[in-house]
Amino acid sequence: VQLQASGGGLVQAGGSLRLSCAASGRTFNDYAMGWFRQAPGKERDIVAAISRTGDTTSYADSVKGRFTISRDNAKNTVYLQMNSLKPEDTAVYYCATGPTRAPSRAYSSGNVYSFWGQGTQVTVSS
Repeated sequence: VQLQASGGGLVQAGGSLRLSCAASGRTFNDYAMGWFRQAPGKERDIVAAISRTGDTTSYADSVKGRFTISRDNAKNTVYLQMNSLKPEDTAVYYCATGPTRAPSRAYSSGNVYSFWGQGTQVTVSS
């Protein structure tokens, strides 16, 4: 599976960005998807996850109510809509995917994900 993330950039605090991650190489709807981020000097952490069917999502507490993950299985693409951005959201954002059995389960552990995109930089200025 190949993943191509896009949509990062520089935005002022309070602004919005939408990240996209296009997948190729396998049957997209057999795979759960997740967005992770890594700030300088910190570990890579889960941001949001979505089930194979798209009916179940989960979020890190720090982004609940501000970020929305979604997927379009017809387009083999997962999105992360980020609103009310804060300087602490600054990080490299990675999309990830992995084959899972449960179609309606979202996975927050990075161990589930076998394939990772190249990352896209998000910078939020104060």
